Amino acid sequence: MQNELSILSTALLLMFILDPFGNVPILLTLLKGVDNRTRYRIIVREVFIGLGILLLFLFLGDEFLNIFHLETSAVTIAGGVIFFIIGIKMIFPSPKGEPLFSSDQEPLVVPIALPMIAGPSALATLILLSHNHPGQSRSLFYALLIAWGLVFIIFLIAPMLYRVLKKKGLTALERLMGMLLLIMSIQMFINGLKDAFAI
Repeated sequence: MQNELSILSTALLLMFILDPFGNVPILLTLLKGVDNRTRYRIIVREVFIGLGILLLFLFLGDEFLNIFHLETSAVTIAGGVIFFIIGIKMIFPSPKGEPLFSSDQEPLVVPIALPMIAGPSALATLILLSHNHPGQSRSLFYALLIAWGLVFIIFLIAPMLYRVLKKKGLTALERLMGMLLLIMSIQMFINGLKDAFAI
């Protein structure tokens, strides 16, 4: 990733990592049988909790990396590898279905805020971005807000989105996002190598 930060492209990257389309079926399963008013209340609460966790890692993530004295090129290459693995999993998901959380009681923090919104991949991404773009916290903040806002909207319209696109449509969108993420990950890897070897 280049030193100049594009808010739009960074927001797009974060949205790929947050993967709202892939989480729609899980979200609907978790809130199955819940009335509309309660469902919206839960979604609003959980996405704001998730945002709080994401912001924590965005503003304190660089300090975490400085403790280990990590160089920018190493962080960039590591980010490329992480995003490559995520992209592969999005394109070729495991044939075994993920275990679903019990919907007997109202979810709180887990599993919607954590890990559906503020998952390990999203938190690692924010740490990498904050380290690779020092002094650009405001732009990163705006990018995160844009990505989070899109996820928020998608979660709110999840039932309608599921009726329109069906499971196959959502799967196709997730595959497309995975392919774009793969391309971006390879570019990050190339940039990291250039910085490391001064190519």
